[in-house]
Amino acid sequence: MRLGKIEEVALRHIWANEARDFTPWLADQENLDYLGEILGLSLVEAEQEVSVGSFSADIHCKIENDNRTVIIENQIEDSNHDHLGKTIVYASGVDASVVIWIVKNARPEHVSAVEWLNEHTDSDIGFFLVEIHAIKIGESQPAPQFNIVMQPNEYMKSVKSSIDKELTRSQLGRYEFWSQMNTYIEESNTKLGVRKPSYDHWRDFKLGSSKYHLTVNLLDVERKIRVALWISEGKDIFDKLYVNKDAIELAYGSELEWDRKDLQKAAWVADYIPGFSYDDQTNWRQLQEKAIAKVLDFHRALKPYL
Repeated sequence: MRLGKIEEVALRHIWANEARDFTPWLADQENLDYLGEILGLSLVEAEQEVSVGSFSADIHCKIENDNRTVIIENQIEDSNHDHLGKTIVYASGVDASVVIWIVKNARPEHVSAVEWLNEHTDSDIGFFLVEIHAIKIGESQPAPQFNIVMQPNEYMKSVKSSIDKELTRSQLGRYEFWSQMNTYIEESNTKLGVRKPSYDHWRDFKLGSSKYHLTVNLLDVERKIRVALWISEGKDIFDKLYVNKDAIELAYGSELEWDRKDLQKAAWVADYIPGFSYDDQTNWRQLQEKAIAKVLDFHRALKPYL
């Protein structure tokens, strides 16, 4: 068996400009989710270039179901004193609870500085120092890699404890929504089949391949449901579909969101249903009907090309 060799890709080859390229990329919810997974935080509601006095913080966001403020300072170069100072200014300016400083390489003196900040500030704030790298194997697309250099251990325990309590609302809402959807699927004889309800925010529908499937995602923060073809690997599959974009959208009945996600293995073709919330179940049956209808529409429109 031949194995590929991991190669590091220069960050500037992917994001030529920090403000124009990297910050918008990271502010995209899917990429923010990826960073959040590494840090153990659910980050939402990203805003770019938020004014803090006479300066602008790269990204301002929140912790889901907790509303604590998060500031992200981006530096796709080696860490320096200027950006260290900015993280402190931004944190004080918006009363941040979490500060995330992303750098290409963390210099030892800045690792020590962030460690000192975590040790000498109170438990209401935590500082992360994170390195970002881009890697690829052979001719594959480059993929981002976040490495935590320094994090606030005691602070993370308190944040996760707070989040765990709040997650009950989301988990129960998801379980109930999928349970009700199962009932609708059985009653409507769609032949989609039911699955055991879960606490996850997604529900997948197989299409006969391990490389792609249809999915329904509950996006409570954005107050909508996403129905999509999720292509887990194979840009050639996406490209083949995109060539037939007009015909597929005509068969589907409306325009779709096409996202090739060049920096990731995955890609998707999506549609959205507005009006979803865990706190209001009065329209859930209508949303479930629309979601299943879109799943069937996707299946019909895509079948000739898959």
